[in-house]
Amino acid sequence: MDNAVVLLFAVGERPSAREIQQFSQSHGQFAVTLECTDPSEPDQWAELLANGLTFDMSGLAPGRACRLPPQLDQQFGFDGTFDLSACEGVTLAPGSGGPMIPVLRCLAWLTAELAEIGQIKAIAWPPAGSVCEPAYFRESVTRWLGGGAFPGFGLTSLITKPDGSLRSRGLALFTGQELLLDADLAQDRTQGAKVALRLLHWLVESGKIEETMSLTGPTGDTLVLEPHEDGGIVSVWRGSR
Repeated sequence: MDNAVVLLFAVGERPSAREIQQFSQSHGQFAVTLECTDPSEPDQWAELLANGLTFDMSGLAPGRACRLPPQLDQQFGFDGTFDLSACEGVTLAPGSGGPMIPVLRCLAWLTAELAEIGQIKAIAWPPAGSVCEPAYFRESVTRWLGGGAFPGFGLTSLITKPDGSLRSRGLALFTGQELLLDADLAQDRTQGAKVALRLLHWLVESGKIEETMSLTGPTGDTLVLEPHEDGGIVSVWRGSR
């Protein structure tokens, strides 16, 4: 599922449905409404209720771990390189609603709550190809949901193309489009990232771009945003009004 999150644990440390139940009771932020009660079943799961929405949690102990998604090559919040090979996964996905912004916001919020469960080592957000340190994920998502900047390094990521341009990964889950920053804007990598992060926040808040428009960038430059004909990419370059 494209909008599923994977909670990563050391081998043998995945929680059981009962432990998720105990965690929910101690935190009081969500409820476990259904769970697998037969320990002999190979697939252990629980249904969580948060803000009126249901989420399916699978890969719980003592059953089989979920399969880790491919291409988790962007890491955020770790002091060094995080070793994925030593981990097992538990999947969290919306029970219904699809990739709608309210559902995705609730998924991110619920994941941020679960980031405090004791054994967790990392959180993978597959659409962005990202793996985040739990406290980093919780802090950035909580800040966003409290009115701050969208966590562009976590719920999305930025990939440098061979021509020097910057392309987002994971934005399409929220808007149906990815961002492509012209190489001229991305020549200074730090400044290019700042421009991209600001645009990511604006696009998530504003939604899909249907026609060419211009905005003022963080340094006062005029930025032109143009959707491609297929609608899947928004190109950005310096321009004039």
